[in-house]
Amino acid sequence: MSSAATALTIAAALGCALNAGVMFAFSSFVFPALGRLAPVEGIRAMQAINVVALTPAFMTAFVGTAVLCAVVIVIAFTAADAPTGYLVAGALAYIGGVFGLTLAYNVPLNDALERRDHDAPGADAAWREYRRRWAIGNHVRSAAGVVAGGLMICGLVVA
Repeated sequence: MSSAATALTIAAALGCALNAGVMFAFSSFVFPALGRLAPVEGIRAMQAINVVALTPAFMTAFVGTAVLCAVVIVIAFTAADAPTGYLVAGALAYIGGVFGLTLAYNVPLNDALERRDHDAPGADAAWREYRRRWAIGNHVRSAAGVVAGGLMICGLVVA
């Protein structure tokens, strides 16, 4: 692969790892900490996190990595000496398992939580169900990000 293709693949792998780290932080200590709060406080805290998370820095890393993964797929099919299987599998793991899952699963849960009145009847049960469902998706996203970065690194090693 050319040095430009290698650099783009390294950037994509690092982006996958960075985003996996964010998801891992939520799985390992942010969400468990939120679960220790009273439901009204947990709902308010997660609603605030969901607003603050949409920073240019995070969105650039999150969306930018998906774009880089698409570029890696193009590289995999156009560079004569590219390890196509590793690169495509890694890129698809991020695009589907991190980016796509976020948009299709976690964001709708966040949107529903945003509309939730934390003082309304049933808020406690809704908070428990939200945490359970959101955490499952987040564990998958975290693992998919690690797998994505790892596959791209494998591709670079065998190239």
